[in-house]
Amino acid sequence: MKRYISLAIIIGLNCSLHAQTRLSLKECRNKAIENNKELRISHIKLEQTGYDVKAYKANFFPKFSLIATDLYSFGKGDLTISGGHLPIYTLDAASGNYLPAVRPDENGQYTLLQYADFPDQKLEYKIKNVFVGGIMFEEPIYMGGKITAAYNMAKIGKQMASQNIRLSRSEVIMKTDEAYALAVRAKELGKVARSYKQTLDELLKNVESAVRHGMKTRNDMMKVQVKINEAELNIQKADNAYRLACMNLCHVTGLPLTSNIEVDENEFSAYNANEYITVVEDISARPEMAILADKVELARQKVKLAKSDFLPNVALTGGYTYNNGIELAGKKLLDSGTASFMLSVKIPIFNFGEGSNKIRSAKAQQRITALEQDNANEQMTLELTQCINNITEATTELQLTHKSLEQATENMKMSKQQYEVGFEPLSDYLEAQSLWQQAFANEIEARCQLFLSHTKYLKATGQLQAEAEN
Repeated sequence: MKRYISLAIIIGLNCSLHAQTRLSLKECRNKAIENNKELRISHIKLEQTGYDVKAYKANFFPKFSLIATDLYSFGKGDLTISGGHLPIYTLDAASGNYLPAVRPDENGQYTLLQYADFPDQKLEYKIKNVFVGGIMFEEPIYMGGKITAAYNMAKIGKQMASQNIRLSRSEVIMKTDEAYALAVRAKELGKVARSYKQTLDELLKNVESAVRHGMKTRNDMMKVQVKINEAELNIQKADNAYRLACMNLCHVTGLPLTSNIEVDENEFSAYNANEYITVVEDISARPEMAILADKVELARQKVKLAKSDFLPNVALTGGYTYNNGIELAGKKLLDSGTASFMLSVKIPIFNFGEGSNKIRSAKAQQRITALEQDNANEQMTLELTQCINNITEATTELQLTHKSLEQATENMKMSKQQYEVGFEPLSDYLEAQSLWQQAFANEIEARCQLFLSHTKYLKATGQLQAEAEN
């Protein structure tokens, strides 16, 4: 037993050595947004889509490339040009033209009257080192709309990534509010349990004094002691719940689970039923709405992309190349540069229905996306209606529990007065105290539910992030 007591003292001393951090709702939200890994991923995806947009935009401009090829070959050989008779031309004084010295016969053949012998010519060639180098460019003129569609799809992807950051922020804030409300609830219930026990302790002193003077029985004292034991158990449960809720809040905000934190309940306690009466039924500001609209537009661009594969393509290519190599008769055959341009046109004619079926498939996906958008819009409208109903119910519940708490407090005061003058038994007074404790706990629960209902309503209308920033 002494070992356990010593261990508890050591743990308590260690905890006291670390300064306790008091966190408000805004601080919890900021830390959660700053440390949330999913939100970091969303920011990286937005950065990634920005690079994609720039990459697809580059397809509108020419692409330049350097080319170089060097070949060394031991190949060699020779080429023989056969010799023969070459006609001799003489000047015709009458016409002023040079005419060959030939005589045609009746079969249309010619006989050379004068000629010169041309011997066989043997040319040797060697490949050796051959180099080809230059600069080339490619410029798409018309690709069936493929480049434009791909560029638009990249821009839509960037827009969706931006909206996804808003959605992730809202979800992080929602989780943070839930964890914060859970911690405040446990802390407030702990206060109620301690206040209830303090009341019982005062009652126990009065009963013990009355027992010593013979005005009360020991049975009355035992009844109060039983209630005190229950109160101590409730305090321990509330403390355990608060400690666990703080650990959960640390997890949500990205702090170490062993961090010594305390929630600032003043901000939460300031909420009241009058703040949430006015609501607006509008889901147009939700990031999901923008994401769904982008998905529909993305499907439309995919239809254009499918069509582009089966439309004419026109491209211009050109460049400058330098060639060097191959020896012929002891001299280099290639040693010069040249510029060239080429316009290419590709027109698909027949593909056994591949194009039409791909286009139909893309259009079918577009219809599916539109139906999914309609379905999601209806679900979000239902969600908003449910949130409004929850706010209305939570507002009414908080108002009723607040009245019940006032009535229970007044009832406990009257019961105490009646008990002290002997007009009411101890059991009735204990019951009045128990009702006050329950009414106080119900008021805390109702306030917590109203707080969370309002947070869910703001998320359902797309206003949560703006509200958190303000």
